[in-house]
Formats: sequence, structure tokens, C-alpha cells
Amino acid sequence: MEEYTREPCPYRIGDDIGSAFAMGLVGGSIFQAFGGYKNAAKGKKMVGMLREVRMRSTLTGVQFAAWGGMFSTIDCCLVAIRKKEDPINSIVSGGLTGALLAIRSGPKVMAGSAILGSVILAMIEGVGLVTTRWMGSMMDPTQPPPEALDDPRSLGQKSQAEPGLDQSRPFGIPTGLPNLS
Repeated sequence: MEEYTREPCPYRIGDDIGSAFAMGLVGGSIFQAFGGYKNAAKGKKMVGMLREVRMRSTLTGVQFAAWGGMFSTIDCCLVAIRKKEDPINSIVSGGLTGALLAIRSGPKVMAGSAILGSVILAMIEGVGLVTTRWMGSMMDPTQPPPEALDDPRSLGQKSQAEPGLDQSRPFGIPTGLPNLS
């Protein structure tokens, strides 16, 4: 499974760092705005929001960029070592990134972060694979088109009338309703 839309490995690291910083900055701004609004004094809600966004959202962006840069670097190293690009690289990269970012917290926290990073990346890769297969089956060019949708004139014809429906009224409105026209 090759990814043709991504940059080659050395350039991918820079792209992922920038993308992760942007996601962290936007997400951090939204999160910090809510916190600033909630914790600000009455009458100073907008000032509190802007202060928290200005002071803390860049930190969230930098933390996301560190995660994204380390993940991409490990992913590119695994691609170079294994000579193939598959979901296993991403899952292992997520685990190693989680472990390395928690290295100062001790081995227990490191192991927990590694497991969490691997599980999250496995879920992301799994959803990606399922979505790819589902969309591939929907857009199969060799599959013939459905028969019922070929001719729009066949939509109005019914083989037998359903009981309780007046065929002379539009859309088969039931006869028990008053005539509004």
C-alpha cells in the first residue's frame, strides 16, 4: 500500500511538523478560549479569552509539532530500515513516539504512553483501511450500474397498488386525509 500523495521522507518530516503545529495552534486556541472564558472575571470574559489564547495556544502548537516531528522521523527511519511503507510503520512509530516523549517520567509511564500511542495509531490505520476498502467497493468501475436507477421513467411505475393509497393523487397520499387542493 503506497501513499502517492505524500512527500518523500526527508521532506515529509518538515511537512508533518508544520501540519502538527497548525493543528495544535488551532485546537489549542479553541480549547484555551473556552478555559479563559470560564475562568475570567465577570465583565472581562473577552479579555480573559484572548489572554489565554495568546499565552497558551502556542505551547500546545509546539507540543503537537514535537510529537509530529518525532513521529515522522521514526516513521521515515522505519521505512528506510524495512524498505516498505505499511501500517505497521505507523503503529510502531506511534508507540515509540509516545515512549520517547514520556522518557523522563519513568518506565511505567513510558510503557503506558507507548501502548496508548500504538493503540491510537492502530485505530487510525484500521479506520483508514476499512474506509479505503469500503470506498473501493463503492467506486468499482467494473461493476454494472444498478438496474432501477438507469431509467428515471421507471421510478413512477408500480407493479401493484398498495392498499390505502389513491393512485390518482400525487405521491400516493392516503385517501383518509382531507383534500387540500
